[in-house]
Amino acid sequence: EGLIEFYDSFKDMFEFFCKNTTIHGTIRLVCSDSNRMKTAFWTLLLLASFGMLYWQFALMFSQYWAYPVVLTMSMHSEPKMFPAITICNLDPYRFELVSEHLVQLDRMAEESITFLYGINTSSSLFHMHEKNIHVKDLSSIGNLSTSSFKLSQNFSLLRMFDRNSRSGRRHSSVGFRLCNATGGNCFYKTYSSGMDAILEWYRFHYMNIMSQLPVIINISDHEEHIEDMVYSCQYDGEPCRPSDYVHFHHPVFGSCYTFNSKGTDSFWTATKPGIPYGLSLILRAEQKDHIPLLSTVAGVKVMIHNHNQTPFLEHEGFDIRPGIATTIGIQQDEVNRLSGNYGKCTTNGNDVNVKLLYNNSYTLQACLHSCFQHIMVRKCGCGYYYYPLPPGAEYCDYNKQPAWGHCFYQLYNRLRNHHLNCFDQCPKPCRESLYKVSAGTAKWPSAKSQDWIRQALRHQNGYNSTSNRLDIAKVTIFYKQLYYQSVNESPLLSENLLLSSMGSQWSLWFGSSVLSVVEMFELLIDTLVLSLLFCYQRFRSKKT
Repeated sequence: EGLIEFYDSFKDMFEFFCKNTTIHGTIRLVCSDSNRMKTAFWTLLLLASFGMLYWQFALMFSQYWAYPVVLTMSMHSEPKMFPAITICNLDPYRFELVSEHLVQLDRMAEESITFLYGINTSSSLFHMHEKNIHVKDLSSIGNLSTSSFKLSQNFSLLRMFDRNSRSGRRHSSVGFRLCNATGGNCFYKTYSSGMDAILEWYRFHYMNIMSQLPVIINISDHEEHIEDMVYSCQYDGEPCRPSDYVHFHHPVFGSCYTFNSKGTDSFWTATKPGIPYGLSLILRAEQKDHIPLLSTVAGVKVMIHNHNQTPFLEHEGFDIRPGIATTIGIQQDEVNRLSGNYGKCTTNGNDVNVKLLYNNSYTLQACLHSCFQHIMVRKCGCGYYYYPLPPGAEYCDYNKQPAWGHCFYQLYNRLRNHHLNCFDQCPKPCRESLYKVSAGTAKWPSAKSQDWIRQALRHQNGYNSTSNRLDIAKVTIFYKQLYYQSVNESPLLSENLLLSSMGSQWSLWFGSSVLSVVEMFELLIDTLVLSLLFCYQRFRSKKT
């Protein structure tokens, strides 16, 4: 009893609390006990205040558990690394090992175009005597053209007509027929444009032919057999070094070079904005028409991307016209996303369930392509030629898997319509650099200067113009400004802000502090102890 204060009744305990607590308004419950109307009024007012307080608390917690984010933008100005630049000549190679099959495919395409449009394209479109690319390490395999592979005649291009029910007009479409393994489920891969249909039909056969090349991924190791497409390269006024770029072959876009792919060399540090301090290239933009129906564009493909990132040229990038000087100004934006409860993103891709088939850093496109390839191998029994293969898989070939085209196009449509779970399995990177691009063009070289420019290139770089059309292009890529904009996600309602808002509401409705909350807990404990004591006394009295 000397350590603990006991009350004779609950009424005494409640009166003591109301007279001594720091919560505003409670003293009015006991000081005006002779006026029952005032007592009832203040009781209702305090209960209403409690109700409003906890209603506000419920709103705060519901907002907090929704984990909303707010975007904050900031500007930073500092020297930074020049981005990676990938250029391709839009002229895929014609490999000697499959040259016979490519010639047969060209003839099939010529017959299809003649059948559809009644024109003969053999003299203007196909060049059967073009130089083929020979890969010396494959000589032991022999000529794959004499192997068991044969071009299939089951995918002929057809023109189909349908009548519009509203206008009554007949509309034509061009496509080819694809069936499953049993032939019981078929559909037509059609296009309203005959040009798109011919290109897709040609690409479909081309993938089956190229699947015969066992080391297509290692073609870049034999670049000494491939003509160089870069006549001149300068960065910040200094000539580029052989270590500044890496070469690889793209099956559609041809010979490609990536400058500053790693982003670790201090040579590529951007210290000043402007055209003189950027990357200046003079490129061979001649299209020798090795495979004319695979690439119908003449020029150069350019893509600006992050370091250690696989360039997906079929999804991004832009084309540079021959005979044109193009200046490209870039502006960097940095995006930082929140993970966990606030959003779905990954720091480096280690927590993603999809095993990446690319050796570079994680990107959304790399994850989607890898996810699709894994599903393709599992569902169709073979891999899509334009994506890397998982271990133990092989590329699709309609001589071995006759129904792979039917399987592939259905899977691809499901991916495009977000019906595959690849978009659920592949989150965006938590940190990502984006590049805004603005470009300007001018005719280059001019009529007065083209003769001496071509002579200079011929003497210094072995340039030899064999075409009447313009076959060189100039491109300059530079930072417009060295400052960059950073867009950061941050929690709209953090723990500190939640506690601060709760304290503000408590102070608003009761004018008290955290100590007042402790006083309420003390009242609750006293009530519990007093109840136990009264129960014990009653039990003792009954027992006596």
